[in-house]
Amino acid sequence: MRGLPFRARLAAPGLLALLLAAGVAPSNAADPAPAAKPAARPATVSDPGRKPAGIEKLILDRVKARVGGDVGSVRRMPFGLWEVAVDGEIIYVDEGVHYLITGRAFDLATKTDLTTPRKDEINKVAFDSLPLGLAVKTVRGNGSRRLAVFEDPNCPYCKRFEHDISTLNNVTIFTFLYPILSEDSFAKSRAVWCAPDRAVAWSQLMQEGKTLEASPEACQDPLQQLLALGQKLRVTGTPTLVFVDGRRAPGAIPIERVEEMLADAAGTPAPKK
Repeated sequence: MRGLPFRARLAAPGLLALLLAAGVAPSNAADPAPAAKPAARPATVSDPGRKPAGIEKLILDRVKARVGGDVGSVRRMPFGLWEVAVDGEIIYVDEGVHYLITGRAFDLATKTDLTTPRKDEINKVAFDSLPLGLAVKTVRGNGSRRLAVFEDPNCPYCKRFEHDISTLNNVTIFTFLYPILSEDSFAKSRAVWCAPDRAVAWSQLMQEGKTLEASPEACQDPLQQLLALGQKLRVTGTPTLVFVDGRRAPGAIPIERVEEMLADAAGTPAPKK
């Protein structure tokens, strides 16, 4: 991952940003750029498919210089600040980028969360672009529903999650081995990949607690590729789920929520209990 994670960079010395709990920061009188005027609802949204121009480009350049990281889209918000995507996070800045706010913004008139949906949108993954051939493939029932999961074999939340999703039916689960916790995680992931039946080996390891045989030296594994993939997609914890509609869910979410998101992604009703 390029540079420090966004939240770590916020603590870096010399950063020209003020983290505020609430409210709108005043403009800096020394900055020749005029203060941003509040826009009428809805916000003016920059089209992510076109090259930013004018004030948008200026704000992006200022954020890159003062905050750093992978800086993406920018759009004017109805409360006078500018929303910028940085390293998969959402921040809000004034026009001169002298002040920075993190956290969730709400429209009190409509009781709408303005931040979380945008964060979900910028972190979507093109499911069919994933290298599914590098995943441990588990098919249950007719396998019609598809789900991808990044997991570390030593992650206790992953083990709990594997027990929970053992009841999922008519699903194909693509498990990307993502050994980020320890060298032992790497050895166990390699043992799974090099096993005669990877899906069975993964189930035995995660659900039964079985110790797998060490992988042979000649076995070629894709673990370095998968670590690079996870870094590219900003997968910072396990388990991380990716659904066919591109949405992701970090953490061992309840099985009911998995069913709901699978149904939403497929455009079908969730199974009734």
